Amino acid sequence: MSYFLVIGECVADIVRSPGQPDAPHPGGSPANVAYGLARLGRSTTLLTQLGSDPAGTMIAEHLRSAGVELLLDARPGPATPKAVVTLDAQGRASYDFDVHWTLAPVSVPGAEAVRHVHLGSIGAVTEPGASAALAVAARLRGGATVSYDPNVRPALFGGHGEAVARVERCVALSDLVKASDEDLAWLYPGEPPRRVAARWLALGPGVVLVTHGGEGSAAYTRDGEVLAAAVGTEVVDTVGAGDSFMSAVLDTLAGLGRLGAAARTGPGLDEATLTGVLRRAAAAAALTVSRPGANPPDRVELAAALG
Repeated sequence: MSYFLVIGECVADIVRSPGQPDAPHPGGSPANVAYGLARLGRSTTLLTQLGSDPAGTMIAEHLRSAGVELLLDARPGPATPKAVVTLDAQGRASYDFDVHWTLAPVSVPGAEAVRHVHLGSIGAVTEPGASAALAVAARLRGGATVSYDPNVRPALFGGHGEAVARVERCVALSDLVKASDEDLAWLYPGEPPRRVAARWLALGPGVVLVTHGGEGSAAYTRDGEVLAAAVGTEVVDTVGAGDSFMSAVLDTLAGLGRLGAAARTGPGLDEATLTGVLRRAAAAAALTVSRPGANPPDRVELAAALG
């Protein structure tokens, strides 16, 4: 079993741009994070569902090409989820989903080797599969740290109050949470990100990261906050930017020895460390938005961008 276990959905993104033919891309927030980690050289397994269809084959080949190990639900799954991703003239994406998440309870072979579990998006809050996903994370938490990215999709999250409760259940299970300002605006309308971060920190995580697109990012801990600027680039599209940011955050923390259950009881992350984490993650996101689809950098590309 891998150092990283990512749990969640794969989605075939059908990218639709003005004046261009539709272009299929492998996607799904958790799948993108797993792919990004593997591109950065991290041993990564993705627990997911894939249909026996061309979209499922495309996504499986894409993930395996980076070295991601797939752990699939043993039952025959539904068709591979799809999303029509419509890009506006500035490359900003909107989504129309056809997604079902029915992950069954599953045992993870070699689970004792897992040092970090990442949960995300639809797979962490959409039943009946969400309960199975959270059960795995809770079971492995004794030996692993846990991260979570809500990656809110309002059309799939159900009623607002219920969605907030499900998101907060995931937050409480996690050591690190990352969300976009758009996620927070939908979950907690009118509340400043700083106040939401304080609410989440009180539930249990040691760090809450908030991304603000071209305005940069912020890290919140019980000791204060750290702000970082975005990295300037020409935007082709924003698909997968947040997932690339998340992959780089986890890769950086792994390199610093700050993941795994032993790290949970160690000292908190200081300002200099958090600044470095945000800077490296911003560079990864900038590379991703500079090219089509959820195409995160590998370790060499990221090092060159930072150098």
